[in-house]
Amino acid sequence: MWQKLHEELAAEGLVIIAVAMDSRGVDAVRGPIRRAGTGYVSLIDENHLVAELYNMVNVPQAVWIDESGTIVRPTEVSGAAITFNLRKVRNTRRIYLDAIRDWVRNGEQSRFAFSAQEARARLPAFTDDIALAHANFHLGRHLHSHGDKNEAMEFLRRAVELNPDSWNFFRQMKNLQHILGSGGPEFMRRARRWRKEGRDYYPLPDMETMREVMD
Repeated sequence: MWQKLHEELAAEGLVIIAVAMDSRGVDAVRGPIRRAGTGYVSLIDENHLVAELYNMVNVPQAVWIDESGTIVRPTEVSGAAITFNLRKVRNTRRIYLDAIRDWVRNGEQSRFAFSAQEARARLPAFTDDIALAHANFHLGRHLHSHGDKNEAMEFLRRAVELNPDSWNFFRQMKNLQHILGSGGPEFMRRARRWRKEGRDYYPLPDMETMREVMD
């Protein structure tokens, strides 16, 4: 869907930058990126620097940034939804992509573009624990890349404990343990626990009609 949006709106100034947050590095994602054959920029952030900068905790998430470098919409789930109802999945994606179209064509006058004050109010909280979680994650990933896998896991587990909202930390920790670990039994148990607690794996973006689609 992003390739289609790129083809449609690139001439009108839309720049899409995709970032793969894979701690296994270039070799783990080079193949899928090449096979996708996308025309927009695809980066690989094995150190999760983008996630730290924008306080991203899951994928897919997006940040809207205007041509002056100002954040128009801070980090949010980019139109994904967890449901077996394919119609709802398609509708959430459609609403999100239509919102981007409206923003590209109407700029700051778009009803989906937040003012600086509104965007600031919606920024995800970046606490001391979250900062410490990132430090632990970076250290754990560094140790893992140098072969100290057991010690690395101690720091990666600590990162997950400090920021339990980060599915990125959890999945990457499990993926470094085993290449298929990020979607294994522990992931499913964690997801079921979240659902029982009434928490959303993919919180819907703050957009008109988006919540109505899922009701």
